[in-house]
Amino acid sequence: MTTKSLQQTYLESDGLALAELVHKGEVQPIELVETAVTVIEELNPKLNAVIHKLYDMGRDAAKTVDRQASFAGVPYLLKELATSWDGAPNTNSSYYLKDIVSNFDAEVVKRLKKAGFLLVGKSNAPENGWSISTEPKLYGATVNPWRNDLTAGGSSGGSCAAVAAGMVPIAESSDAAGSIRVPASCCGVLGLKPSRGRVTMAPAADVWHGGAYFLANTRTVRDTAAYLDAVAGALPGDPYQPPVPAQSWLELSRRAPTKLRIGYSVTPPDGRAIDPEVRKTVLDTVKVLERLGHHVEEHNMAFDADDAWKTYTHMSCVQTAIVFDWLAGLVGRPVTQADVEPVTWAVIERGRATSGVRHIADVEAMRQIGRNICLDLDAYDIYLTPMLTHLPRPVGYYDMSETDLDRYNAKWTDAVFAFPFNMSGQPAMSLPLGMSASGAPIGVQAVARYGDEATILALAAVLEQEMPWKDRHPPRG
Repeated sequence: MTTKSLQQTYLESDGLALAELVHKGEVQPIELVETAVTVIEELNPKLNAVIHKLYDMGRDAAKTVDRQASFAGVPYLLKELATSWDGAPNTNSSYYLKDIVSNFDAEVVKRLKKAGFLLVGKSNAPENGWSISTEPKLYGATVNPWRNDLTAGGSSGGSCAAVAAGMVPIAESSDAAGSIRVPASCCGVLGLKPSRGRVTMAPAADVWHGGAYFLANTRTVRDTAAYLDAVAGALPGDPYQPPVPAQSWLELSRRAPTKLRIGYSVTPPDGRAIDPEVRKTVLDTVKVLERLGHHVEEHNMAFDADDAWKTYTHMSCVQTAIVFDWLAGLVGRPVTQADVEPVTWAVIERGRATSGVRHIADVEAMRQIGRNICLDLDAYDIYLTPMLTHLPRPVGYYDMSETDLDRYNAKWTDAVFAFPFNMSGQPAMSLPLGMSASGAPIGVQAVARYGDEATILALAAVLEQEMPWKDRHPPRG
């Protein structure tokens, strides 16, 4: 295969297809790494999706990778937030941590290496992950590959932009209030937030009391399913351990579901407006599902979204403060206001000012809200919503230089359909089912019962055929 034809194949293929070429001996792992390097070098100056180029790590690992592993030789990006990969920078996009390099592999990284992924870089993220755009002061903004005046979303915006553009077929992402799904919607890729506890947080035991999740962004349902197979699993003693199906998620994703009971809503639970093109995309999806024989009915969520958001964001501040206190030992000095962006500092200060009694009350309230969401939606196998209430916002809209934390958090109402399922623990996936007249992607969210990623993946595979996105690609010029 010539260099030119390999590059074209690389851009058109998902991760499993690339691994199959390695399995057959038609392509060597090092060739995939070098192709990824070429594509990243061509596209990244326009997008700023990759902020650490770790090409030599990928080249070295290509020499010994298991060539029969499920993702053998597939180039991969790790998000610049939290996950430790031995030898890779781990700065959380913060000046405070700009010199930190990981010196061990997290449990999920051990699984990624076993699956055959080759790390070629780290993707951009907002400082400490607390934005639904990706515009850290340390590394600069990642722009949307479809329109460079729009946000790529966040906090996994670097991963989503890179996957959408074709730099890599799969990149790590994480989600504490929509950060896998929101940028997936903005960039026109897939983003599954798995069930609470589906992927171990080790070495951490619990992050945001089960509100944070890690997985990946991809371009195909089968890559998402196979990635879940590769990284899923709790460790003994983990606080959340969802049921595990007898078959692989890849196998289950291939089984078109029979008649499902599907609820949907195009009414934001906070009563605010919704973009008409977003609304139409959800309703078009509903029509497809009705045509396929599923029982579909409108059902609006019954909870106080504003109160829930205030509870959730107040609860999360405490653990952020704890993490920065722990990081002081790693950095060698306590964090100061000058070390971090204003939103991050406001979060730390609020966490430090919260009493233990208030924090436990917030956690209990979050648990009750999450349970009530599950009960409200329990009649449905799948629940469909918009992913965002608006089209992707302009770069600069979510500004972490804001000093008023409540005013900053209020802008997250665009993602009012996202954060409830961080609280409830249910799996939720953004599907790239629409495009606006102005050329911006539109995601539709599918939610299932706790532990039932299989039904989401199976239905997503059907929609992948019925409302295909495979041949939609952002401009490369």
